[in-house]
Amino acid sequence: MKKIVWSLVAALIIFSLASIVLLNFNQDKKKDKLEKVKLAEVTHSIFYAPQYVAIEKGYFKEEGIDLELVLASGADKVSAAVLSGDANIGFAGSEATIYVYNGGEKDYLKTFAQLTQKDGSFIVSRKKIKDFTLDDLKGKTIIGGRQGGMPVMTLEWALREHGIDPKKDVNIDTSIAFAAMSGAFLGSTGDFVALFEPNALALEQQGAGYVVASLGELGGNVPYTSYFARDSYLKEHKDLIQGFTKAIQKGIDYVYNHSDIEVAKAIVNQFPDTSLKDITQVVKRYRKIEAWPKTTTFKEKSFNHLQKIMKAYGELDKNVSFDKLTYQVQ
Repeated sequence: MKKIVWSLVAALIIFSLASIVLLNFNQDKKKDKLEKVKLAEVTHSIFYAPQYVAIEKGYFKEEGIDLELVLASGADKVSAAVLSGDANIGFAGSEATIYVYNGGEKDYLKTFAQLTQKDGSFIVSRKKIKDFTLDDLKGKTIIGGRQGGMPVMTLEWALREHGIDPKKDVNIDTSIAFAAMSGAFLGSTGDFVALFEPNALALEQQGAGYVVASLGELGGNVPYTSYFARDSYLKEHKDLIQGFTKAIQKGIDYVYNHSDIEVAKAIVNQFPDTSLKDITQVVKRYRKIEAWPKTTTFKEKSFNHLQKIMKAYGELDKNVSFDKLTYQVQ
């Protein structure tokens, strides 16, 4: 009887050890199967909180993706990185896909998912202004960003909607590179500047500027920051694109289902030079203007509004078909 018991115990131990070994083997095998994806992002900002949640929470790895972030300041540089093969997927304004398509590229870029639905810039004033309106910009100089970029196009759109001629009534400086805008403002250039977070908050904390308005609220819903890739890449990597989109959706769901402080804690490692308190404040600010859509679905209405803004700015002669520049994730 004792021999039978000991035999059963020994068998159980062997089975348990074998299960552990097999489990570890499967996990290692799964790690080995992760597919490397290089993502070129237009800037590294708390504005993209859902994306960083997806990274920090391991949602990409759950979908079999080993994601590498590459910074390419400016939508033009992001699209160039994707077209050259230096990146697999681009993350920038959807206007980039329109420029590439109109440029005659055969293997052009298509958008397959959206992360933000409004401009993430805030108008920062050098002086405190009570009850700010766009009329306060008349006769002033505002650092608006790159010529043809979404911040400056959104700004001009908002001004026109308010009855202000952006060419005559306001001096919009487009000569300063995106990354240098905050520094230029600190160096006494301009009366106003359009800045992403946490740069706007940093100026406030230094007493060097005051946030007076959100360009996102002024400009309305647009596919402000989206994911795109070459048409050929999308066709050849359908499962990967589906998994990538699922990971982003998980990040969006997390942001909507958790508090500002919880979101901040989730992404704090992505911003080592920014305090948890500041990250929380920025997340709250972006949540307030409804910067993030509830799904990654790329919508035709917002795409057409984007093109309307581009046409008003003079960057687009006629609309490009929504179906032509979008890829529907299965």
